[in-house]
Amino acid sequence: MSTTQSERLRELLEPLVASQGLDLEEIAVDSVGRRRVLSVVVDSDTGADLDRVADVSRALSAKLDETDAMGEGEYTLEVGTPGAERSLTQHRHYVRATDRLVRFQLHEGGELVARILAVDEDGLDLEVPGVKGRKPTTRRLPFGDIDKARVQVEFNRKNDKDAQDSDNKSDNKSDNKTEEEEA
Repeated sequence: MSTTQSERLRELLEPLVASQGLDLEEIAVDSVGRRRVLSVVVDSDTGADLDRVADVSRALSAKLDETDAMGEGEYTLEVGTPGAERSLTQHRHYVRATDRLVRFQLHEGGELVARILAVDEDGLDLEVPGVKGRKPTTRRLPFGDIDKARVQVEFNRKNDKDAQDSDNKSDNKSDNKTEEEEA
């Protein structure tokens, strides 16, 4: 896809996506056999549920039908949201990834896996998980030190509420045991 077509598509579609309360994250045109696929990725600070994605998809389809931005040939429009392991490339991506675990490739060649605690204009406050029973540590990472960043999927993360509930259940069990032992 030429830069000119990409720029035209972005100029055409971005205001429409913004009017739906979403951000236009990516546009890609790929050839699959004889047909073309226009992939549009949208997101927002509050996420994009299925209804919002469907609404923006209908609006984009109508807008594309009334213009020649995709040319004469047939194409398929696919509208979706970023994947679970999305790349972080803009400031708003880092803000949206607050409290998520992220793998950073650093300009100096190293790699860091840490949880984003806070984001400001200059960089990130991170929590680096402890290794071998050590407590987590905090670290400041300026944006200028980051080469690439990608959100990591976590399957077994305990959030604070789960940890608190687990502690309460343990306390109740020990209380119950004590009551049984007393009887």
